[in-house]
Amino acid sequence: MIRYALHCDKAHDFESWFPSSDSYEAQRKQGFVACPVCGSTKVDKALMAPQVARKDRAAAAEPAAAVPPAPPTPVAMVSPAEQELRAKLRELREQVVKNADPVGERFAEEARKIHYGETEHRSIYGQATPEEARELAEEGIEFHALPVLPDDRN
Repeated sequence: MIRYALHCDKAHDFESWFPSSDSYEAQRKQGFVACPVCGSTKVDKALMAPQVARKDRAAAAEPAAAVPPAPPTPVAMVSPAEQELRAKLRELREQVVKNADPVGERFAEEARKIHYGETEHRSIYGQATPEEARELAEEGIEFHALPVLPDDRN
C-alpha cells in the first residue's frame, strides 16, 4: 500500500492510500479520486518526503538507560459517529438497490429515456463513466452517486 499526500484544484490537502502507483493513476483518470472537502476530481499528488529507515540513526536513537515503554493507548479505527453514518449510508444503498431496476452500464442511456419521456418513469441504478455523468448533469438530468463503503471487515 502507498500513502499519497494529495491536493485538489481548490487547494485542499488530504491523504489517501492506494494499492499501487498504477492504481492511483487509473482511479484518478476515471475521476474516482475526489477531494473529501469540496468533491473536486481535479486532484494531484502533493510533494512528499519519503520515510526511509536508516540503520546508523537507529542505534543513536536508542536511549542509554532502559526506560519502560508507555502502555499502548486504546484507539478506535472508526468513531461511533462514523459507524452510525456508515450504517445510514449502507441502509440508503440497500434501499435503492431493493427498490430500483438495475440497468448496469446502460445507466446514462436509460436515464435519458426516462428524463425525455421515452419510457415510463422508474427508479434505476447502474454505472456511468465520469464523462457520461457530466453530460447527464449538463442536460439537467437529476441523478445521484450511490455511496461506496469499505468492506464490513475493514
